[in-house]
Amino acid sequence: MSTSRRSFLKAGAMAVAGSALLSNYIFAAFKRKEYLSIQLYSVREDMMKDPMGTLQKLANMGYKYVEHANYIDRKFYGRTAPEFKKVLDDMGLKMLSGHTVMGTKHWDANKNEFTDAWKNTVLDAAIVGQQYVISPWLDQTYRQNYDDMKRYMEVFNKSGELCKKYGMKFGYHNHDFEFSQKLNGTLVWDIIMQNTDPSLVAQQLDIGNLYNGGATALEAVTKYPGRFELMHVKDEIKASSGEEKYESTILGKGIVPVKEVIDIGRKSGGTIHFVVEQESYQGKTPIDCAKEDYDIMKGWGY
Repeated sequence: MSTSRRSFLKAGAMAVAGSALLSNYIFAAFKRKEYLSIQLYSVREDMMKDPMGTLQKLANMGYKYVEHANYIDRKFYGRTAPEFKKVLDDMGLKMLSGHTVMGTKHWDANKNEFTDAWKNTVLDAAIVGQQYVISPWLDQTYRQNYDDMKRYMEVFNKSGELCKKYGMKFGYHNHDFEFSQKLNGTLVWDIIMQNTDPSLVAQQLDIGNLYNGGATALEAVTKYPGRFELMHVKDEIKASSGEEKYESTILGKGIVPVKEVIDIGRKSGGTIHFVVEQESYQGKTPIDCAKEDYDIMKGWGY
């Protein structure tokens, strides 16, 4: 090989290596944004008594994003969408997602369209600044048999189309029945995942709820890679009372391998919204648990 040829190839190889390094640098510089939120159901009693004071406490802890669980008569915690958005803005908070059950009163099967109640739900979500309108329940009437449920998944997709008009996505949040109930031998969870359009319907995986359905978080997050844009970050211990076998607790204190699960969500699950939720407190106050969970998440690099 001539010297000039060798020099040419060496220079080319160095250029390729340099290009790769530059690409890696650019990729690192433009890493996708992630969001650490808290589901306000975690401090539900505080929000009922003093919503403004509770939101301010959360903001003072370091939370910048919240997820609602209270939308009644077109109001969020007693305030209209414009009013609540101003409250959040004044505190430096944003509400990118929220829970409102899409139920029987929201879909008119005879007209094959949404009722005004759901159209207003979506509109108000857009006004307050949400990116996701999430239904955290699937009414039993829609999961009596396989065909009916599969047909209703088209309503999920249509809700996604409606939300898309406002620059948002529709989403679904699991509980436990999805992982225990089967229709025609197929888990409700699989029917949902296999019959919803990922471009229209986001999945918010609750990594704690499913334990009461006999599933594990690791199984769920790895079965459908790339499908979980949002995740409810939750840990579980054996329940001290009630009908359910498990109840939530401080992150890292229970049976859920929380950090491993959310790391998988970050790497291959498509997750960018990590929403802390704790519903049981083992003698601690909800607001103190919210602070402890926040510190743990930040310590884990979220």
